[in-house]
This record gives sequence, C-alpha cells and structure tokens, in this order.
Amino acid sequence: MQRATENKIILVIRHTRLNKLMARFSSLAQSRFYVEHQGADFSEYLEEDKCYQSAITKAMTVLSALGRVQKVDRSFLPNFVFAEQDTIVVLGQDGLVANTVKYLTGQPVIGVNPDPQRWEGILLPFQLTDLVKVVPEVFARRRLLKEVTMAKVKLNNGQYLYGVNDLFIGTRSHTSALYQIKLGHQTEHHSSSGVIVSTGLGSTGWFKSLLTGALGITKALLDERLSQVSTRWNHDLNCLNHECQTGMAWDADFLHFIVREPFPSMTSSANLVFGQITAKQPLQLTSQMSENGVIFSDGIESDFLEFNSGTQAKITLAEKKGYLVV
Repeated sequence: MQRATENKIILVIRHTRLNKLMARFSSLAQSRFYVEHQGADFSEYLEEDKCYQSAITKAMTVLSALGRVQKVDRSFLPNFVFAEQDTIVVLGQDGLVANTVKYLTGQPVIGVNPDPQRWEGILLPFQLTDLVKVVPEVFARRRLLKEVTMAKVKLNNGQYLYGVNDLFIGTRSHTSALYQIKLGHQTEHHSSSGVIVSTGLGSTGWFKSLLTGALGITKALLDERLSQVSTRWNHDLNCLNHECQTGMAWDADFLHFIVREPFPSMTSSANLVFGQITAKQPLQLTSQMSENGVIFSDGIESDFLEFNSGTQAKITLAEKKGYLVV
C-alpha cells in the first residue's frame, strides 16, 4: 500500500500502572503479591494493561499503513527532537496530551482515547477506529485545529520552562515556600505552599480544585450578620463558581495564579494571592529559599527548574501555541 506521506508520524505512549509495578518489583508475581497484599484487585491492573497494549498494536498497524511511524514513550519527551512536519498522535490519557504539547512548536496533535470505558478523555476526541480517516485529513489540512494558550516561566539565569495546563512554583517537600511576589505595582513577601499558574486548558484541573476549596471555605464563613452585603458576596461567589465549573477558554489571552495556603506573619503577607497574568502584566517571583525550591509544569516533577536563593522567575504567556486536532 502506498503511504499517504513520507513525513513521520510520532505515536506518543506511556507506561501503565502494571509497567510501573513491574519496574519496581521485577516480576509479575511480585507485583501481584504487593497489590493483593494491600487488598486491591490485581485483575484491574492486568485488564488496563492488556487494553492499552492492544491499543498500541492497533494504532501502529493503522499508522504504519499511512506513513513512517516512530513510537516515543512519555519519559523521553523532554529530550526528543520533533521535526517541523511531524504529525503527533497521542494515545491518552488526557495528561499525556498536555505533557506532549509543551515540547512541540506548532505540530498538530491528535488525541486518541485507548479505553473510553476507563478514561473520560476531554483532550482525547478520537478513538482508534477514527485514525484511518482523521490522519489523512490532517495531512491534507482538512481538519480544524483548536489553539491552546501556554504559560512560560523564564529565570534570570536564562533557563525557561513551558506549561500547557499549569506551572507550580514552590518547594519539593511539605515545608513552606519563601519568596517575594510581584504583580504590577503590588509586591509582597510570602510564606506559602507554593503558587499555581493555570492556563485555560488547565482551568478544569488543579486550578478548579483550588478554587472549589476556597469557595467552600468562604461560603462556610459567611455570617448572617453580613446580610447587608450578602447580595454582593453571593454575586461574586456565583461568578467565581461559574468560572470554576466551566473553566476558561483554551485560547484565553491570560493566565490565572493562585497562592496555596498563604501564611500571614510578622514577615509575610497574604493579600496578593489570586489574580490574572496578561501580556502587559507578568507575574514575578524571587526565591528566598536556600534549598529545595523548584518550578515544574503539568505535574512532571522530574523535569524541573531549581528555584533557590536569589533566583528570579518571570511568568508570562508563552510566545508559542499548542494545536489540538478536533
């Protein structure tokens, strides 16, 4: 069969829970013993892995008939060099799409749900049976692309990192993060559990969890004695709650930041804890931690920047976009 293109198709895959257990315990029997000893059902791990390995085989069969295919595991993404003309197929979960997009420079991403009974797949609009139709349409540029705004953090030493869902700035442990935060003309010294910066794509994830918790606490603390201003409070809370449930647009021209568990003290404040980051108003942080300060994105803690004493971080909208095939 004649190939539809000579450009590469990159199939991005991940390790299953069973793969990770096998790597940890060296054998299937030891992995089974560990899981069942904890009172869990090992058959679920087996079924999940069987389904995913079958999906990889089917995807490779279809894609190999359409072009040259290279399979890449998620762990290799930070060092993998994508060509400008590559077409990227991501064999879910949702997080794998975000993990992939931040290392790209405009290549289209086709998100495929390998197991619709197990994964919701918000970023995985296609199933394996769709590949034979969708991929040639992407080659011919007949598929719509949804633009995704990304976040970028750049340090004063020249290092930088992109985020598709979110950025985390804080410590690698459960100790408090110490830093100076600046937005526009506001500046504060903070002691907190770190700062989360969310894109529109990530606004239904970590950002939503933080906002939901804050809303719940705020509602619980509202007292009947505030009846004169309750209408204003309820209006503001309802607006925030609507945003929390629906999320921001994926191509929104701003980011949101939330400070986790800010602690007010004689040397730290807790006023600048929530806001928007725009092209004209970046967020700036200066580390006041002697060690263990980190910045990572999209939940990948192994791919991080050190954020220790004197390091300055500038968080802005990224100059590049992600493009998801729809």
